[in-house]
Amino acid sequence: MSIPHALITCAGRGERMRPLTDRTPKPLLEVKGKPLVVWHLEALARAGVREVVINTAWLEEQFPAALGDGARWGLHIRYSMEGREHGGALETAGAIATALPLLVSQPEQPFWYVSGDVYVPGFEFPSAALQRFEAAPQQLAHLWLAPNAPHHPQGDFGIDDQGLARSRAAGFTGPCLTWASLGLMRAGLVEGLRPGQREALRPRFEAGIAAQRISAERLVTPWVDVGTPQRLAELNSA
Repeated sequence: MSIPHALITCAGRGERMRPLTDRTPKPLLEVKGKPLVVWHLEALARAGVREVVINTAWLEEQFPAALGDGARWGLHIRYSMEGREHGGALETAGAIATALPLLVSQPEQPFWYVSGDVYVPGFEFPSAALQRFEAAPQQLAHLWLAPNAPHHPQGDFGIDDQGLARSRAAGFTGPCLTWASLGLMRAGLVEGLRPGQREALRPRFEAGIAAQRISAERLVTPWVDVGTPQRLAELNSA
C-alpha cells in the first residue's frame, strides 16, 4: 500500500465567522490551543502521510508564516495559492483540479481530502479504508458521513446496503447524513476541469453517485463544522 498525499482546503473567506475571520483565516483559528488545521496535520503525520498540499486564498500569506514547510510535524507542506495565482478562491472542485499536479502523478492514485475548518480530533485517516479504496480503482471518491447537526437537519447523502453513496437527486428516499468534508478521492472526480477554473464540488458528487462510483461510510468519531463564532466558543469551553 502506497502512502497518498493529502489536500487540506483552506481558501474560504469564512463569512459566517466574522468578525473573527476579518484578520485570521478560519483554519488558523484555535480550538483547545491549536489552530484547526494543525489538528489535521498532526493526524496526517500519525497516519504516515508525508506530503500535504494546502490551498489558500483569503489572507493566504498567513499560512506559510504560521505553518512553514511542515517540518515540525515531519511533513512536507506545499501551497496552492489561489489568491496569488488565480485572483481568488476557486471553490472545492476548482481547488482540487488546480492542486492535482501536487497531489498525484497518475490519475488512479488516491489522495486524502479534508476541509481545514472542521474539527474531528478522533479521525486518524485509517489505512484500512485506504486499502479498500485502492482495491476499487473504479471508485472516484469515498466519503465519511456524520450525523446531521441542527443547522443542517436534511443532511447530504445516504448509504445503501452495498456501501455506495446515494442522493435524493437520484431518487434516494432513505435517511441522509452530512458529508463531514473528509474523504479519499481520485483525479477522475474533477476530470475535464482545468487548473484555475472555478467550480463547486457538489455537482461532481451527484454525477459520481449517479454512476455508482462513490462509496461512503458513517463517521464514528465526534465532528463539528466550526462555522460560527458560537460553535467555536462552545468547543473551547467544553
